[in-house]
Amino acid sequence: MPFITLEGTEGCGKSTQARRLRAVLGPDVLLTKEPGGTRLGASIRQLLLDRAHPAMTAEAELLLYFADRAQHVREVIRPALEAGRVVISDRYVDSSIAYQVYGRGLPREDVEALASFATDGLAPDLTLLLDVPMEVGLARVEARGGRDRLEAEEPTFHARVRDGYAALIAQEPERWIRVDALGDEAQVTQRVVAVLRARGYCEEQRVH
Repeated sequence: MPFITLEGTEGCGKSTQARRLRAVLGPDVLLTKEPGGTRLGASIRQLLLDRAHPAMTAEAELLLYFADRAQHVREVIRPALEAGRVVISDRYVDSSIAYQVYGRGLPREDVEALASFATDGLAPDLTLLLDVPMEVGLARVEARGGRDRLEAEEPTFHARVRDGYAALIAQEPERWIRVDALGDEAQVTQRVVAVLRARGYCEEQRVH
């Protein structure tokens, strides 16, 4: 069964689309997220996103993300795949490349080595980038209020992250598919489902 990940910058709507996609594909699909897909991960998520930690270093941030990911792969993702379930994860390793390498400036070779160790080499079969202009995504974040530590970063940081995703697509086009995330939720879901149908991951589905 496929392992599908959704990626994107802040405010792109990937969490909403992950939920909608699971509803389309059916109840046997496992929907999970990073950080926070396990009980341990939920505690790590609080640390990572809490604005009470403005002095968190890039290195500490990276290691927290991969602590969450190591638990997530072993406790949730790999057992589900081995049981024959489709897995949809809201973020995975590519987020760390985009945010910590391109956004924070950490060495890519170090992050990739850590990724290999933490995930035991488990890679997605398909990654969807939900793409919106940076100003649209940040406006969505502002409209919903209560920005977390990462959402509150300067626009220049978010621009570097967006550039990172563009670079990742260019480097591995066979795995990545860009999805236009502008429009209403149902329109975006139709685009996502069309990608999965083209890959043979789902049959004709009605999207509401």
